[in-house]
Amino acid sequence: MSPALSDAEVDALGGDGWFVRDGFLGADRALAARDAARSLAAAEALRAPGLGRGADHRLDPTVRGDQTAWLRDHLADPRLAVVSARFEALRVELNAATWLGLTHFTVQLACYPGGGAGYARHLDALRGSINRVVTAIVYLNPEWLPEHGGLLRLFVTGTPEVAPLLDRLVVFRSDAVPHEVCPTFAERWALTAWFRKRDPERPAI
Repeated sequence: MSPALSDAEVDALGGDGWFVRDGFLGADRALAARDAARSLAAAEALRAPGLGRGADHRLDPTVRGDQTAWLRDHLADPRLAVVSARFEALRVELNAATWLGLTHFTVQLACYPGGGAGYARHLDALRGSINRVVTAIVYLNPEWLPEHGGLLRLFVTGTPEVAPLLDRLVVFRSDAVPHEVCPTFAERWALTAWFRKRDPERPAI
């Protein structure tokens, strides 16, 4: 398993609002999680996600082209349970280092099928909610090549771009870091945890 948060990572999260780390799970665990993800896809567990909520909800593949599944019961699979356990350890580490008061998280699997699919610039914090505080993404893509595209572009100082390499972790502030997934030309897998804190004025979502 990867080490606890470093001082440099804490400073980066508090400064530019993000950091990246390689070796979050270990390559073998990341590959096992990718195999579990493919099993879910084969079982037709993934769906095209919508944009917005309530009356604003819609499907628009020109804006967002991935297929996703919320992982709840699926986390009983040992190949995915180890990812959930590592996200939980990260939640504890974030609270100890930053006092964010994160109480829980949800996990989503996402696959971009290639063919130029991407996700236009957006924020992960949902409108009208303060529950999403920190986003953590671990990528499950061995042998990723530059021609596959699929970079995560962050709209912060320097506009960095992160390749979705196997076992790479990206952490950023959900409400402060706009980002996009650039057009993807190979199958691209990721597991995302949204860390939340309870808002006494609204139910958790």
